[in-house]
Amino acid sequence: MAKTTSLHCRVVEGKDLPAKDVSGSSDPYCVVKVDNEVVARTATVWKSLNPFWGEEYTLRLPHGFRSLAVYVLDEDTIGQDDVIGKVSLSRQQISAEPRGVDSWLSLVPVDPDEEVQGEIHLELGVPERGHPRVLRCHLIEARDLAPRDPSGTSDPFARVLCCGHTLETAVIKKTRFPRWDEVLEFELAEGELREAVLSVELWDWDIVGKNDFLGRVEFPLDTICTEPTKGWFQLLPFPGGTRDCGGQLGALRLTVRLEEDTVLPALYYQPLIQLLTEPVLCPGQPPAGTALAILEEVTSGDSRQDVATKLVKIFLGQGLAVPLLDYLVTRELARTTDPNTLFRSNSLASKSMEQFMKVVGLPYLHEVLKPVVNRIFEEKKYVELDPDKMELSRGRRISFKGSLSEAQVRESSLELLKGYLGDVVDAIVGSVDKCPLLMRVAFKQLRRRVEERFPSQQHEEVRYFAISGFLFLRFFAPAVLTPKLFSLREQHADPRTSRTLLLLAKALQSIGNLGLQLGQGKEPWMAPLHGILLPSVTRVTAFLDSLVAVESTEAGEEPVPPALFQPSATIKEGYLHTRTAGGAALLPRFAFKKRYFWLSSEALTFSKSPEWQERCSIPVPQMRAVERVDEGTFQHPHVMQIVAQDGAGELHTTYIQCKPTGAWRGATLPPCPRRVPRSCGSGSGRCDGPAVPTRPCCPPATRAPSAPGAGPAACSPPARHPGAAGPTAPWCWVSGGTPWTPRQRRRPCTGTSSRQGPSCDEPAGGRLQAVLRDLDIAHDAFARRDGAPGPPSSPTTAPRPSTTPSPPMAPPLAI
Repeated sequence: MAKTTSLHCRVVEGKDLPAKDVSGSSDPYCVVKVDNEVVARTATVWKSLNPFWGEEYTLRLPHGFRSLAVYVLDEDTIGQDDVIGKVSLSRQQISAEPRGVDSWLSLVPVDPDEEVQGEIHLELGVPERGHPRVLRCHLIEARDLAPRDPSGTSDPFARVLCCGHTLETAVIKKTRFPRWDEVLEFELAEGELREAVLSVELWDWDIVGKNDFLGRVEFPLDTICTEPTKGWFQLLPFPGGTRDCGGQLGALRLTVRLEEDTVLPALYYQPLIQLLTEPVLCPGQPPAGTALAILEEVTSGDSRQDVATKLVKIFLGQGLAVPLLDYLVTRELARTTDPNTLFRSNSLASKSMEQFMKVVGLPYLHEVLKPVVNRIFEEKKYVELDPDKMELSRGRRISFKGSLSEAQVRESSLELLKGYLGDVVDAIVGSVDKCPLLMRVAFKQLRRRVEERFPSQQHEEVRYFAISGFLFLRFFAPAVLTPKLFSLREQHADPRTSRTLLLLAKALQSIGNLGLQLGQGKEPWMAPLHGILLPSVTRVTAFLDSLVAVESTEAGEEPVPPALFQPSATIKEGYLHTRTAGGAALLPRFAFKKRYFWLSSEALTFSKSPEWQERCSIPVPQMRAVERVDEGTFQHPHVMQIVAQDGAGELHTTYIQCKPTGAWRGATLPPCPRRVPRSCGSGSGRCDGPAVPTRPCCPPATRAPSAPGAGPAACSPPARHPGAAGPTAPWCWVSGGTPWTPRQRRRPCTGTSSRQGPSCDEPAGGRLQAVLRDLDIAHDAFARRDGAPGPPSSPTTAPRPSTTPSPPMAPPLAI
């Protein structure tokens, strides 16, 4: 059993931001922090006071969290970036909204005294005997303090205030993990214990100017006198409300949702998987009496996207994605009377097909569109067809003729659009063999169902509309419009490039509509493209005919590996120093280079800067060891090594210097099947940061060899079971455990109880309630047993295990 906390955060857009540049604009980007630690950074939107990012992150927080903060900054080429403001949400604020927070939030100024982080280790007590009574405050150490000096460290000391008296510890220079191990004592007079408070403050000592505040904690004296207090305590800012600037700093639109789940072993979800897949395994039952039909009826527009995503992942894992889409499409067609409105709404069928294309066809999308999109970004040509938005000075030639006329700008724009559109159409129509077989089979089945529903000659074009509506309107055109959201580019487009992409996306939408309604309505200036698009429409219809020309709809659909549809969550990012090992010789001190790192659930990636397009990557499944290196090896503190094994079996070592090593190493370590006590690595013999987990639970055969000077090697990642793919229970188990064999798929349905498998003869609503009730009982049983690894022995608290029980699910990567 695994307990997970998932934070879904979408940074949508900003408005009315203040101008920070001399040009009267700003180059805003956002930094996302969880408990004052940077976990994500959006792309920069250039020259905009109303930026749109639309970037979404899913953060795995197995130990919980206290607060989320999103900072808006203005990127500057020279000097430090300007801080515009921030938005903060506490865990209580997010948990109070069952559907999450989705609103405009005003930016507030950033106060340095509020930007605190870290914890302090204290031991407080008052001996019962003695007169006068003495309060003993043992300040042991602190960790992960905020860096206040330009060197990235601080010079912390503690100041303790009690009953009007103040005592201070020694100053520990250049560290964010100080250890004082000092005892400060205060004499307590009679009558001072009722309302008195002990305050412990941490400060960064500066030789010039005033000291910088690092955080504080407070304890009532009566509590300390009653019972000794010992442990780690989070540092808090000075009390006081945040200043409201009345919207002068602008606003930020956020969508934040918190999910806390307990994920059971995979076999517990098998009855639910069987019940959901029943309509495609037992096609003879009434369509309205299935679990899928019930889900479609009870889901609203807000939750339909999530339900469609989970369903697609479940059926992909079972190798039944095409039958699922066929079932949903058939129900959608039965409700449709006007073919012109077919699949135009956000129904469960439309959302499921859209998610299916994103999961299965994303590599195909990159291969088709990326060359043209990269060329548009590099050329930065001015393209505009709308006379009201034309800026004739932008089209000025380097000559004595002055600015171009409106007709000349339109002509040059049409030529550029014709070239870009021609390249895109050529890539699409020539990609029949590159399109995944699973997509082609799904489109063939879709076309067959549409032809059965609208067989008349006057509806002949509907069979093309049905496929092109998904492929062009919901796949190609959105990717061209926002390449960043489809991972085609690392940065958002500047305003000029964004306008070119918008016009190109409109043209692709017109092709998806088979050239109808182009230049009509509110955009008559698009009419000149009609002559360019007509030949493309003819080629696209021929492409759609070739796309569905596959041998059979029974084209061996196999379960999709979970790695293909697991969302890539950015766990940590920031600048580090790195060096790749080049041989057995020790590396010199200057061999480490500064690089920007991203750690996701799939890989550790780095490049020269956040905007740099060329990147190196170490996939997480290839990591064989993540370990701390002795401080004397390179004369560098906080160095760890990552040992990765390539496809040829060769081991490659990458050295990374990070402060602290525990934060990055703990986030990088692959999941281990068993929990072990946390302890420090044996590198330097001293732990300067948070405790780093070692992995003695793995057998020696799975352990990778250590490089010279390294601590004990971490274990290689175990084979991930498909059940470990998702964040939510019961929907988190996205791949359905052990895939069913063809014999299991063809087995007849017999009347059995819900705990032994679904029965096609029982009402689906009752069986769905029984399965969910069993899951609730199993959750309660595991909670009472405090996470016991095996299923409860009582048959009423767990579904009957299959003949090949699935292993327990591995916990997700942790921050």
